[in-house]
Amino acid sequence: MKKRSMLIALSAFLSVSLAACGGGGSATGGSAQGGGSASTYPDKPIVMVAPSGAGGGWDKTARSLGKVLNETKLVEQPITVENKPGGGGVVFMAEYVTKDKGNPYRLFVKSPPILINYNKKEGSSQYGYKDVTPLAQLTRDYGALVVKADSPYQDMQSILDAIKADPSKITLAGGSAPGSMDHLIAVLPAAKSGIDPKTVKYVSYDGGGEAMAALLGGNADMIATDASSVPEYLKAGKVRVLGITSDERLGGDLQDVPTLKEQGIDATFNIWRGVFGPPEMPEDAKAYWEEKLKALSESEAWQKELEANGWQSEYRGAADFTAFLDEQDQLVIELLTSLGMAK
Repeated sequence: MKKRSMLIALSAFLSVSLAACGGGGSATGGSAQGGGSASTYPDKPIVMVAPSGAGGGWDKTARSLGKVLNETKLVEQPITVENKPGGGGVVFMAEYVTKDKGNPYRLFVKSPPILINYNKKEGSSQYGYKDVTPLAQLTRDYGALVVKADSPYQDMQSILDAIKADPSKITLAGGSAPGSMDHLIAVLPAAKSGIDPKTVKYVSYDGGGEAMAALLGGNADMIATDASSVPEYLKAGKVRVLGITSDERLGGDLQDVPTLKEQGIDATFNIWRGVFGPPEMPEDAKAYWEEKLKALSESEAWQKELEANGWQSEYRGAADFTAFLDEQDQLVIELLTSLGMAK
């Protein structure tokens, strides 16, 4: 009996010891797993990646997130922004999924191109939203079709007529690769007006800032970009906005810009933006960002940032965001298929 009691005691001791060993922090997240000590995440600076050059929606969103999260002390660790341009985010995704697996200290901002780049036929990404960790949707924006202030094109119909007459003479441009978001927004009015989108000349740049520079430099007749990035150029008298891809007119500096629908073009495009983490993200890090991003969306400081950038608030937590992405994925596939660009 005495020997049996000693074996039971030894077995119990080993079980507790093994559980303690299994409950230590993860190598990348500093997190507690399996009921060990409380999580220490985050215990070092965090990088928020914008998969584009400076300027444009991803860059502005990443910088706004870092600024507000730090200034409100919602996140105590410093947040820095890193720009990773290339192929409308395709280059970044390939690197991120393979090199940052499980690393919760590098997050990134993305929008519909994470769906488009995965589903398009040419220049596609082998990685999509199911290969990373959706954390939250935070904003909603729309596409804007923009020309220089001295452009001869006064409305969408005038530039569509020019494209119909000779597609080779009209250059459209955007801050993402062919088949990506800006390209789809650029050719959408043409496609809805009976023009074969494959005949429309489109030039891609790395980010909305470069596309705007191309327009102002006379290297493009019209660009497709985020509506929120336009007001500063509009107020400076540098551009004219021919149309917006919203259901209704926007407010503020864009209140006088007609929607495509108002101009007889049955087309809308919602540019949502959200935050994503790496594949195999530690559970404690996911829970941390679920709490912090929800608190951010409800903060007065974030509401002021939305207003300053012309963004509309649209928050979805991780589960709802993932379900929303499932729905949007089907819509993107349908759109690409109609344009002959789907895989």
